[in-house]
Amino acid sequence: IVDLVRTRLPNYYRIPSSEIQVLTPMQRGIVGAANLNQELQKALNPPDRDSGAQGLRRGGFVFRARDKVMQIRNNYDKEVFNGDIGVVRSVDPEDRTLIVCFDDRDVEYDVSELDELVLAYAATIHKAQGSEYPIVVMPVLMNHYVMLQRNLIYTGITRARKVLVIAGTKKALSYAVHNVTVED
Repeated sequence: IVDLVRTRLPNYYRIPSSEIQVLTPMQRGIVGAANLNQELQKALNPPDRDSGAQGLRRGGFVFRARDKVMQIRNNYDKEVFNGDIGVVRSVDPEDRTLIVCFDDRDVEYDVSELDELVLAYAATIHKAQGSEYPIVVMPVLMNHYVMLQRNLIYTGITRARKVLVIAGTKKALSYAVHNVTVED
């Protein structure tokens, strides 16, 4: 998945990797959003060795300039809402603030507000409802069998505007397509 997002898809489609969104059924596991975000951040936006500023840490994440991030709760004062995706424009380690650009609008976050943000190289399919992306990479593996349901796979597929890449097994996809139970 990391190779697809970092190299193969950008080279083939002549687009930046920032146009590619990884959507996964769950947060946990090796192909869950949490782990994929760590791995994709390492590959796409590694720490700058020359700069002393490595970023701001909060809640197990390190936020660095050029990171793709998602707002995870509505903040009416800042006019950013749950599911909004932006890019960290700058980090000020002395003031412990960072600036995130959402749709050409800069929003400042204090370190105490960083629990409203998560890395967004990968997101859960559930979080992506209502959004579209030019290219979607979707892991579908039996590791996520509890979430493999037809409606969830359909939601993930319909988030892709131009290209969908399913990375996984036929068995997992077949299981999901045939699983029409809906959990409340």
